[in-house]
Amino acid sequence: IRARWPKTRIIIRADSGFCRDAIMAWCEANDVGYVLGLARNQRLQRALGQEMEEARLACEHTGEAARCFRDFRYRTRKSWSCERRVIGKAEYLPGKANPRFVVTNLSTLDADAQHLYEDLYCARGEMEKFIGNEFSRKPRRCEAQGCAEQNRIKEQQLGLFADRTSSATLRANQLRLYFSSFAYVLLHGLRRLGLTGTAFAKAQSTTIRLKLLKIGARLRLTARKVWLSFSEAYPYASDIAQILANLKQHPAWSPPG
Repeated sequence: IRARWPKTRIIIRADSGFCRDAIMAWCEANDVGYVLGLARNQRLQRALGQEMEEARLACEHTGEAARCFRDFRYRTRKSWSCERRVIGKAEYLPGKANPRFVVTNLSTLDADAQHLYEDLYCARGEMEKFIGNEFSRKPRRCEAQGCAEQNRIKEQQLGLFADRTSSATLRANQLRLYFSSFAYVLLHGLRRLGLTGTAFAKAQSTTIRLKLLKIGARLRLTARKVWLSFSEAYPYASDIAQILANLKQHPAWSPPG
């Protein structure tokens, strides 16, 4: 990557399964940033005690989820080779405490605690581009509200069957994955260009496939024409009309004259 894009900054983000000293030490030695989930323990929870109490009081007062953050230095007793920056998220949901932790080698100049957790760590799995200190799109800010709902890898895997790789040969499975990837690119283009202004503007691939593409119709062939008849009771007919109008505004999508 650096041979092709020497000025590109590389940042690894992942959940706590990748929080290993060998990985973090390698990143530190090779000028690679990281933001990794950190499994909570009693020491970490004690360090976040005051912030958790503040979040609990705020939650009880408003009846809604409350959160605050603490930025501190931390080192495990045995497994880490050095002290590192840890961000603690003190969140209290109605009736439930939800503390979370991440460890990073990014400085406070790169991102403060809240921005680092909400806009960088919670976006893991997404495929946006890092531009300066900002991101081209921002994820949902709360795991309880479904940060992973917009995880594009899972969307392709679950909605477009990228996990259907049960053929006997590697080459066949690679071809099936290609088909799934092509389908995702097409649906993403449809969502970006055609679904604007409709109820499906932010719909996932599964919803688009089931409600807009997988439609029952009657096919009738004559000597000169092919007749395709759709049901007048189709509930999304107005959306289909809007989508077609949107697509006609883009020359690459316009049907032949």
